[in-house]
Amino acid sequence: MVSDTLASLAARQRTAPVDEESASRLAAGGLELRLVTTDDERDAWTQSVARGFLDTERSAEQLAAVRERSTYRRAVGVYDPSAPEPAAPVGSVAGWVTGLTVPGGATLPTLAVSSVTVAATHHRRGIARALVEGELRTAAALGVPLASLTVSESQLYGRYGFGAAVPVTSWRIDNRRAGWIGPDPAGRVDFVSRERLRELAPALHERVRPRVVGELVLPDGQWDTFAGTRPDAKQAGKIRAVQYTDAAGEVRGLLAYSVDENLADYARSTATVSLLLADTPDAHAALWRFVLGLDLIGEVRASELSVDEPLRWMIADQRAAHVEVVDHHYVRILDVPAALEGRCYGAPGVLALEVTDPLGITGGRWVLRVDDGGRGVVEAWPDGAAAPAGATAVSLGVTELAIVYLGGVSLATLVAAGRATTSDMAHAARVLGWHEAPRLSFWY
Repeated sequence: MVSDTLASLAARQRTAPVDEESASRLAAGGLELRLVTTDDERDAWTQSVARGFLDTERSAEQLAAVRERSTYRRAVGVYDPSAPEPAAPVGSVAGWVTGLTVPGGATLPTLAVSSVTVAATHHRRGIARALVEGELRTAAALGVPLASLTVSESQLYGRYGFGAAVPVTSWRIDNRRAGWIGPDPAGRVDFVSRERLRELAPALHERVRPRVVGELVLPDGQWDTFAGTRPDAKQAGKIRAVQYTDAAGEVRGLLAYSVDENLADYARSTATVSLLLADTPDAHAALWRFVLGLDLIGEVRASELSVDEPLRWMIADQRAAHVEVVDHHYVRILDVPAALEGRCYGAPGVLALEVTDPLGITGGRWVLRVDDGGRGVVEAWPDGAAAPAGATAVSLGVTELAIVYLGGVSLATLVAAGRATTSDMAHAARVLGWHEAPRLSFWY
C-alpha cells in the first residue's frame, strides 16, 4: 500500500504549477508551457504522444480509456500559438510520484517520467530540455529525492543527470534443447481467465516488490495492459493467463504469455512471456517449467529479467538460451542526502563524497557514515574543510552516483571507465555495493 507521505507527494506533484524557468525560456521562442487539465486538452495531448512514438491515431474509444486510466499522471504540453492547430501540443511529458524499492527494502518516492516527445516540426528549439529539466526542478522543490524513467533513446538522458542504474536481460530459449534440471515444486499450475489474473496481480506484486531492488509501485492501469483487460487493448485474446498455487492452496505466482504461430513449421511456434510474477522460489520454478514444457513451442522469449536470473541454472543446456544484457531503468538523484540515507549498504565505512550536478539541483560535498548494520547517515562537508580522518574520498557526477545507487553497477567499474575517482576503490565499491542485482520488470 502506498504510504500517506507518498500519496501526498503524488497529489501535490499532479497539480503543481509548471516550472517558471522553463516557461520563460520557451516563451522567448514564442512557445507556451502548460499543464494539461481538461478532457479536450488530454485527448489532443494523447494524440501528439501517439504520433511521437510512431503509433496510430487514437480512436474515441481509446482516448476514453486513456483518460480513465491516467488520472494519476501529470501531463504537461508545449504549444505553438502560431501553428495551424494551436491546440495540439508540439512537445509532451508525463510524470507521477511513485515508490521505488532501494537496497535494504525501503520504498523511496521517485518521479516516474514518461511520454517525452517533440514534434518533428519543432526540433532544436529547446523543448525537450525545458520539459525534462522543468519537471525535475518541480519534483525536487516538492521534496521528491529521485527521478526515474525507461527510455526509447538511451543516449538522450545523461545530459539531464539520469544514469543507467538497472540493466536487464532479454532471453531467447530453444525449447527443445534447453531441458529442465530445476526443482519440481509441490502445488499446481492452472490456466485462469485474464480477468482473474488482473484481479490477483496487484496484491501479489505488492508482496514481491519490497524484496526486489529497482521495482516500482505499479500504476493500477498497468495491470490492464498486462492482462489485456483494457477496452482498447490490441489482440487481447492472444494473452493466456496461468496461476501457481502452493501445496496449501495459496496463489503464489502468475504468468501471462502469448503465442505466435510458425506458419512454416507449426510445431516450432514462439511463446512470449509478458509477465512472470512469483512470490516464492517454488512459484518461480513451477511457472518457468510450465513455459518450457508447452506443446508446439520451439522458442520461448522473455525480457526485463534480472542479470542474475536463476533460470540459467534450471536448464540443462545453458547454450540453449541466448541472453542479451540491455540498459533499461534510468535513475536521477534529486536530493543526495535523502537518497543516500534511504538505502542500505554492503559494508561499513566512511565516504567523503564530492558530487557535481550540471543542472545545479543537488551537487555538493557530503560525508556518508555507514554502520555495521548497513545503515547510512549523511552530514554536510563544508567547502574548504578537510575530509574526516580515515574517510575514503569519492568524486563523481550525479549521473555516476545514480548508476551505482541501486547496486546494479559497481563503483569499481566506473572508476575503471574513468567516470569516477576514489582514494580506495575496493573499499568504496564494497560500501556502495549490494548483494542482489536490481530489476524492473516492465516499461513505463
